[in-house]
Amino acid sequence: MNDIQRYLQQHGRGNVLSDKCPSRVILGHLTSRWGLLVMLVLGQGTKRFSELRREVQGISERMLAQTLQNLEQDGMLIRKSFDTVPPHVEYTLTAWGEQAFEKMAALVEWLETSLPEMLAE
Repeated sequence: MNDIQRYLQQHGRGNVLSDKCPSRVILGHLTSRWGLLVMLVLGQGTKRFSELRREVQGISERMLAQTLQNLEQDGMLIRKSFDTVPPHVEYTLTAWGEQAFEKMAALVEWLETSLPEMLAE
């Protein structure tokens, strides 16, 4: 039994306020500076690494690779590698990633539509 299974067996569900809960790590990856933006782009559909890099302005290749790796480990996306020259890799949201995207997109929509009023105050 791994640490996550042991935690859930003891507590029955996640608790992001607990420093021992794995949900805090996943939340951190989703809401990180780059995680949220990558999730928003992948919510539009399957993307290649170069497409993600173009659409998420300001992200370095290293940070994009690290962000994608974290989100893949968290079960939010699937990395599919094709045996071609040059290498071709695609990223797609999983069912969990789709659910997270919907909630994140709602927050971003609220922020973008409310921004003019926020700035006017």
